[in-house]
Amino acid sequence: MEDQRNEVPQDPGKNELLPVKKHKRISKSVSQFLGGEYLSQKTVMNNLFFLVYLAILAMLYIGNTYYAEKTFKDIEKIKNELKEYHSQYITAKSALMFYSQQSEIAKRASTYGLKVTTLPPYKIFYTKSSIRSETGTLQKSP
Repeated sequence: MEDQRNEVPQDPGKNELLPVKKHKRISKSVSQFLGGEYLSQKTVMNNLFFLVYLAILAMLYIGNTYYAEKTFKDIEKIKNELKEYHSQYITAKSALMFYSQQSEIAKRASTYGLKVTTLPPYKIFYTKSSIRSETGTLQKSP
């Protein structure tokens, strides 16, 4: 019983053992791959052609993605140009309609000394006999 009295309770945090860190399998695999050991293994060497095939497919996939993005950008650029040309067409068409109005044509013709007639148009009726009486004879063409 004396032993029990002499014992001093110890701080439980001081005597705890820390777990030993084990090297993770992932870090070992990464170090093998980066070190080049992985590439010299027999399984990798047996499947070398397949790995090259996969690498070529990956490059083709990446190239196809870039090509698709470039094509999409070109299509968007052409769509914007088409919108711009359409708006120019609408503007030119409305200007043409405005300048084709009779009042606008009369304004522009007045600068050249031309005037709009106030008399309505009428038909001139004639006959062969009326032409002979004015000229005296009917001229024959050769």
